Amino acid sequence: MLDLAAFSGALQLLGGDIMAWLVVPPGIVIGLIFGAIPGLSISIAMAVFLPATLYMDFLPAILFLSAIFTGGGFGGAIPAILMNIPGTSSAVATAFDGYPMAQQGRHGEALGVGLAASVIGTFFGYVVLLLIVGPVAGWVLKLGPTEMLVIAIWGLLLIAVLNDSSFAKGLAAGILGILISTVGYSDTGLMRGTFGSMYLLDGIPAIPALIGLFAASELINMAGRDYIVTDKRLRKLEMRPILQGVKDTFRRWPAVLRGSALGTIIGIIPGVGASVANLASYATAKRSSGDPDSFGLGNPDGVIASEAANSSSEGGGMVTLLALGLPGGAGTAILLGAFAMHNVTGGPRFISESTDVVYAIILGNMVQAILLLVIGIAFVFFASSIVKAPLRYLIPYVIAISMMGAYAITGSVVGPMTVAGAGALGWVMRRYGYPVTAVVVGLLVGPMAEGELVRSWQISGGELSFLLGRPITLFLLLLLAGSVILSQLGARRGRARTAQKKASSE
Repeated sequence: MLDLAAFSGALQLLGGDIMAWLVVPPGIVIGLIFGAIPGLSISIAMAVFLPATLYMDFLPAILFLSAIFTGGGFGGAIPAILMNIPGTSSAVATAFDGYPMAQQGRHGEALGVGLAASVIGTFFGYVVLLLIVGPVAGWVLKLGPTEMLVIAIWGLLLIAVLNDSSFAKGLAAGILGILISTVGYSDTGLMRGTFGSMYLLDGIPAIPALIGLFAASELINMAGRDYIVTDKRLRKLEMRPILQGVKDTFRRWPAVLRGSALGTIIGIIPGVGASVANLASYATAKRSSGDPDSFGLGNPDGVIASEAANSSSEGGGMVTLLALGLPGGAGTAILLGAFAMHNVTGGPRFISESTDVVYAIILGNMVQAILLLVIGIAFVFFASSIVKAPLRYLIPYVIAISMMGAYAITGSVVGPMTVAGAGALGWVMRRYGYPVTAVVVGLLVGPMAEGELVRSWQISGGELSFLLGRPITLFLLLLLAGSVILSQLGARRGRARTAQKKASSE
């Protein structure tokens, strides 16, 4: 329940601290820039600017870092839409329909749709956080290794709906991603798949691999063209399509609310976050659509589903930080570091003793969502000029930026080498019809699934009967089975409709 006295106190805190508002616009811009450059992640931006918060009071410091978090949440969608290169792992599904829209000359519309969905998703996530931050603390603590394992498997089974043309190819690509994720030391201390190389002891770095699979392979495919958008009439730099995309998003409430709700729920679960939320939301939107065949061809609902979910998961991720003092991901881990720098410990006691401060953080982030809309419109207007850049100049620049970003992540040549190797793999997979996205899903979710499997095995002693005493696990298993069955039925209906259309046209 909402504490009205604490809510009033939060308004006074925000109204009496001008610094809390002066730091927000720069934070959003920093997040947009770092999110839009492949290889530079939100967590890198937050880590770079974390020392600056030592010279701020606690509330402005948290709002500054969370503004970077908010801006970066949408920033990754910009290269995903314009170049099919997700700036962050949370924008993978955004590229599925965003890039086809850009190729059709609808880049302005796609950017506007993505921005509005991100704004609504962020606002929705923090509204939910405001209402449930107290009660949810006890619920999250009930999730053990077996529940987390089922959630991880659920993420892996998204592979089944990522490649309608061939379930076998989608599954094979997903298994390949899981195998790649197992390179290096296991949770039990075993060394696997290193071929004797010391550079592989820490495993294959996920973000450089993602950059290679999406960016490098797509740049190879672009090499034969002059521009991203081939029709000169469509390479226009206009504000109207962006505003129209924003307007259209507010008319698609079912897609926005579904993505926002799903993203918030997934964001609450520690260790899952936006990387899974955007894929789960996209799969759900496609399965529930009346025209699933249009997904992947430039359906705005695909962009909305991804961006609403990955942005609303930010609010969900803050639940564990505020309610339990535990980070739900890399971004909230850095926020936890800022808490420690100011001698503040998150958790139930923090909520009960400083409810007004908690509410002030949440309300400040809700205002950030509105500011993101204003700042984001100007940002994407200039960013959309990338469609006017000749590819002979753009490709070398993007490759250089990607390589530098990969090197910055790993601090060694492992990063650039991973980009090159993953790029070659991605190009081969695209050529033979294997979905690159399935490899990414396996790569991102594989480590989590393996870790939870080991812990589940240890606490159960290898006895499946242990699950009978875990009602939440059984409930999640039923949901998992239902989602797989529904996805297969939907795919079968889609293939039947496609065959019927072909027969009628002939």
